[in-house]
Amino acid sequence: MRLIAIEEHVLPQEVRDAWSAAPLPHDPVSAFADGGENGARLADFGEGRLALMDEQGVDVQVLSLTTPGLHNLAPDVAVDLACRVNDRIAEACTRHPDRFQGFAALPTPDPEAAPRELERAVRDLGLKGALLCGRTRDRHLDHPAFRPMLAKAAELRVPLFIHPQTPLPAVRDANYAGISPRADLALAAFGLGWHYEAGLQWVRMAAAGVFDELPDLQIILGHWGEVVLFYLERISSVFERALDLQRPLAAYARDNLYVTGSGMWSETYLQRCLEIVGPERLLFSTDFPYQYREGGAPRRFLEDSALDDATREGFAHRNWERLTGCGG
Repeated sequence: MRLIAIEEHVLPQEVRDAWSAAPLPHDPVSAFADGGENGARLADFGEGRLALMDEQGVDVQVLSLTTPGLHNLAPDVAVDLACRVNDRIAEACTRHPDRFQGFAALPTPDPEAAPRELERAVRDLGLKGALLCGRTRDRHLDHPAFRPMLAKAAELRVPLFIHPQTPLPAVRDANYAGISPRADLALAAFGLGWHYEAGLQWVRMAAAGVFDELPDLQIILGHWGEVVLFYLERISSVFERALDLQRPLAAYARDNLYVTGSGMWSETYLQRCLEIVGPERLLFSTDFPYQYREGGAPRRFLEDSALDDATREGFAHRNWERLTGCGG
């Protein structure tokens, strides 16, 4: 069965350099991608990556710029790098059209340029949507400045993947500091903070009426819905009491959200998300290279999961092909 993994990261050297030169404060998690085995794998757009895909049983990777993306850069730097990164991803897809697809990186520090780059990446380069690392500095995705970018995605009928980013320094200081430097950073990032950050973006978009205004907009959340799906009933009660929206929150989850596991091989989480968003809105991902382990876990998880054949096939590739119009 064809296996398409949609959260598979890259990091060109010029982006590393731009992170180092960016205005303060820097996202401390950018250091996770610097050097070592992960760093080498992030920089590889070719044979080494393909060999690890084969070992894992993954047929296609959807390439995307790793967190924190271009969100914390100066506007002019972000615009230039978005073009270069997207061209680089598109070149890899052209060299290996049966193995790679791509998400665009967008220059969100320049909200006027972001929708233009999204259109170029989709129409001219053939990329399948964009990956966003949540907020840009202190602006969340529901900020009015980003509405043209969201509208362009809806117009182009391509998904936006909301990827985690480390919380703002003030949030880290208030909620995640005081244990030890290593533990503080881990809790603020992949331990918990990342996931609250990403899930909150989707909740805020729904609360701000984005999906009422743009009913065709499709969002992807990783890590089985970034915490918020597991509190959907509780969050829904707030929506019912405090907000005047066209639909309940559960309807936005069924109509405007896709979910992927990001290399978290949990049958329990898979089944919970299946109940919430339905079988046609499950997507597969391995979170390469961060969750890579020898032994072929991605293919094994797919084959061992308690899904009927149609749901398994949708999870593996059909849902992505339908979402992006790239059936194969």
